[in-house]
Amino acid sequence: MQETPLKQPTPAPARIHHYDADQATVLLVEDDPVLRSTLAYNLSREGFRVLTAGDGESGLQLARHELDRLDVVVLDVMLPGISGFQVLRALRAKTDIPILLLSARGEEQDRIDGLELGADDYVVKPFALRELMARVREGVRRRAVPAAQPPTVLYRGPLRVEIDRRQVMVNGTPVPLRPKEYGLLLTLTFEPGRVFSRQNLLDAVWGEDVIVDERTVDVHISWLRGKLACAGLDAAAICTVYGVGYRFVVPEVQESIVLGSN
Repeated sequence: MQETPLKQPTPAPARIHHYDADQATVLLVEDDPVLRSTLAYNLSREGFRVLTAGDGESGLQLARHELDRLDVVVLDVMLPGISGFQVLRALRAKTDIPILLLSARGEEQDRIDGLELGADDYVVKPFALRELMARVREGVRRRAVPAAQPPTVLYRGPLRVEIDRRQVMVNGTPVPLRPKEYGLLLTLTFEPGRVFSRQNLLDAVWGEDVIVDERTVDVHISWLRGKLACAGLDAAAICTVYGVGYRFVVPEVQESIVLGSN
């Protein structure tokens, strides 16, 4: 027997449905009150703690407030106020939490835009309830993987580093880097805020057995900054700590920028 697909879109205040310290927490941002209540009810029945919001602004505010306790975000693309893409971009500047996009737009380019901005999954409306529940559970499982398993993608403000593919993008634009430049960027962005001495960076990128002048790091950092700045990343993201070395500072995301129509 075929499942009845869910339908689609009117903002409502943010709400918390249940709380249990042992429950996985799902943030649902959806402007259609019928769909929002249906999904919230069924997610609660599945055992999740569910937070809901009816527009992008309240969803983003709730996400920031609950960030340390969230396991998955289910985010509609076509929201009143700021779009789901804008919420996605703002969240990706702060967290690697699994984010599942919902959209009535099923065109290939829309899917590509969402995935390139950092979404983990993209579900087109109408969809079967059981399928969505399965995808949410999969997101929770990924979130529960031990931290010892390194991430495959780093999101640092407008900067995206795809580790498996050794690809770097700023606001979706690829940035070609030489191997040593990529190694420096990966080392710095993997632990934002940490100060690395020049010797730390030499050991991590060139290798501990290689004898290289520490000024080599300065030259490569200069090249790296230039390439990232040309792509639109604030050059101050790679900060010089005088007398010590360098650290990466995550740039603030400009949330007022419209990322595309819904």
